[in-house]
Amino acid sequence: MEPRSSPGCDGRYEARTQGAPRLVSLGATEDTASGRAARPGGSAGVSPSPPSTRAIGSRAERRALWHYRLRGYRILAANAWVAGYELDLVVRRGRTIVFCEVKAKGGLERGDPLEMVTVEKRRRIALAAEAWLAAHPELSRCELRFDVAAERTGKIERVANAF
Repeated sequence: MEPRSSPGCDGRYEARTQGAPRLVSLGATEDTASGRAARPGGSAGVSPSPPSTRAIGSRAERRALWHYRLRGYRILAANAWVAGYELDLVVRRGRTIVFCEVKAKGGLERGDPLEMVTVEKRRRIALAAEAWLAAHPELSRCELRFDVAAERTGKIERVANAF
């Protein structure tokens, strides 16, 4: 059979000798021993890189969300952007609204996550909470609380009434 050309995802053509056209992958290469996609420039036997700070933070936020949910809180908002600032979690139980800031670090050698909640961060959370409540006037008569949840050594620790 004579080779034929088929377009790739970037408009380049790849020569094929038989079978249906196939898109050319630009990002990953295939590990011929396992048939799995490997990272470009890497080998299949290399251990993966450590999780990114975004992945660590997302995992801590999910764990904090479940921490509150298992204790009877209703999740009102997660990762809500208000007045230019982010509220990690807004939860409610009874007549109490809790604005929770979630913090995590890649390890103990990088410091305590609670140290990351500075005076400026508290000010921003309070401004965002005020704007969030203005958008939800039906909750204006509820009590307010500001918590900080920190992931340390794989466990979520909550500081109620942190500020």
